[in-house]
Amino acid sequence: MTLAEAEHRCAEWRAAGRTVVFTNGHFDLLHLGHVDLLQRARALGDVLVVGLNSDASTRQLKGPLRPIMPQAERAAMLAALACVDLVVIFDELTANRLVAALRPDIYVKGGDWQPDGDRAGPPEAAVVHSYGGQVRFLPYLPGHSTSDLIQTILDRFAPRAPSDPLDAS
Repeated sequence: MTLAEAEHRCAEWRAAGRTVVFTNGHFDLLHLGHVDLLQRARALGDVLVVGLNSDASTRQLKGPLRPIMPQAERAAMLAALACVDLVVIFDELTANRLVAALRPDIYVKGGDWQPDGDRAGPPEAAVVHSYGGQVRFLPYLPGHSTSDLIQTILDRFAPRAPSDPLDAS
């Protein structure tokens, strides 16, 4: 959905008294950690909007080898989930402009973004606070990240020496 379409839909939902929840991310290789976060985010309100980093912004933030899956495929997979009501792709490095336009009632990030943890809070939090919205952090599901998944694939399928017992028939 375009930003203009998403703005219109969110305004309709709010006018109908529905609580709009928003989260954003790369969602490169969809895994249990993503699904868990999305389902728990959706449970906080009536509708869930997902801001999806474009291929260009993902490359800038994650490096030249990412994303693995193109944005159209990532968006289609997210939109197919029962807990997701709307997906908007954005090119910026933060979702600040998207959050300011959509004005979700609740902005959600995983617990790996806790402001008192190793990482600073998300940049979008200030935007949410500026219009009176809530910022919620949901517990991170340890061991379920795209980086972990990529490493598992590399560990299992990297070329092995001919004498490797796993290659024996």
